[in-house]
Amino acid sequence: MKIHEYQAKDILRRSGTPLLKGRVAYSVEEAVNVAREIGGGVWVVKAQIHAGGRGKGGGVKIAKSTEEVRSWAEKILGMQLVTPQTGPEGKKVNQLLIEEGCQIDHEYYLACLLDRDTGRLCMMGSYDGGMDIEEVAHKHPGRIIKEWFDAAEGLQGFQARRLALRMGIPARLVNKAGALVQSVARCFLDNDASLVEINPLVTTKDGNVIALDAKMTFDDNALFRHTSIESLRDLTEEVPEETEAKKYDLSYIKLDGNIGCMVNGAGLAMATMDIIKLHGGNPANFLDVGGGASKDRVTAAFKLILSDRNVKGVLINIFGGIMKCDVIAEGVIAAAKEVNLKVPVVARLEGTNVEKGRKLLDESGLRIQSATDLTDAARKIVAAVK
Repeated sequence: MKIHEYQAKDILRRSGTPLLKGRVAYSVEEAVNVAREIGGGVWVVKAQIHAGGRGKGGGVKIAKSTEEVRSWAEKILGMQLVTPQTGPEGKKVNQLLIEEGCQIDHEYYLACLLDRDTGRLCMMGSYDGGMDIEEVAHKHPGRIIKEWFDAAEGLQGFQARRLALRMGIPARLVNKAGALVQSVARCFLDNDASLVEINPLVTTKDGNVIALDAKMTFDDNALFRHTSIESLRDLTEEVPEETEAKKYDLSYIKLDGNIGCMVNGAGLAMATMDIIKLHGGNPANFLDVGGGASKDRVTAAFKLILSDRNVKGVLINIFGGIMKCDVIAEGVIAAAKEVNLKVPVVARLEGTNVEKGRKLLDESGLRIQSATDLTDAARKIVAAVK
C-alpha cells in the first residue's frame, strides 16, 4: 500500500525524524492560509500523488510570497500531473503539501528496504540525491552505499554513522545524520514498511540534516496490525479494479494486454501469463482466485476481468485441488450470463470434479472452448483473440 508524502512525514515525525514545518491543503485558499501559518518568506508547493518525479512534471514549485503560493496552487491543484512514473495518462492532483523553505547545502539519497538478493534488511544511501537518482543507480551503481542489518537488533548507531560518512556527509554533521538514519530504520521496522525513501535528504546552510521528501509503502499482509495506517489509503490513487478485487479477497493486478486470466494459485498464474506471451499474446491481468474460492468469488473474479474494456478473450486455467472444477464452472457460467458474454473464453480444467466441470461448460451454450492442456489453451485463446 502506498501513501502520500504528507502522510509519510507524519509517520516519520513520530519516529523522531527531523522535518520541515508543513501541512496538507485541499484548496487554493487553504494553501495560502497554511503558508501564512507556517510563516517565513519562502514556501514549497508540492503536488501530492502516488508517483515520483513530480518536480520534473511541474508538480513542485518554490514560492517567495503568499501570492506566488496562490498562483502555483491554482495551477497545480486539479491538474493531470504526468511524471516518468505515472505513464502518459498522468494522475489528478487533489491535494497539496505546503512546506517551509530552507537553504540547502547538499542533497543526498537515503532508503530503507528489503534487499531481495541477500534476504536481509538494507539501509542504502548516496552522495548523489535528487531527481536523477535512478540514472545514478543505473550508470554508477558503485555510488550507492549499503549497510545491512538484522530486524531483531535494528540498525546500530555505528552502522548509521558509518553509512553517513561513506555517503559524504561532513564529519561535523555525522552524529545528526546518524540519528536521522536510525529514526528511518525504526520507522521501517515499527510500521511493517516495505520501503521508506528519503530523496532528498539534505544538509542545510545552518548545519541541520533534514528529510526533505518522503516516500513510504507498506506490506499489505501486515496492515491488520496497523489500522491507523490502513485508514490512510487513498482509493482515488489506486486502480479501481484492484480496489474492487480486495473486497472479494482476490489477488488482482491490472496489466496492459488483451487476454484476461483467471487462475488459482500465484505460481500457476505466473506460468499462465508466461505461456500466453510465449504464443504471441498479451495478458491483461494477473488474477489468483485462491485455493478455496466460492461460486460468488469466482463470479466476482470473472466479472472483474470482463469489466476491462481491453479484454478481447479470457483464459481460465484451474487445477482443482481444494478448488473444485465444477464450482469454477458454475461461477463462470453465472458471471457470463450476468454480463452478457461477448468475448471468446478458453477453459483448461484439471483435478477434482474435472469431468463435471467440463460438462457444465460444454452444455452452457456459451462461447467457451475446452482445452486439453495449458499449451493447447494458450494457442486457442491467442488465435481466438487475433
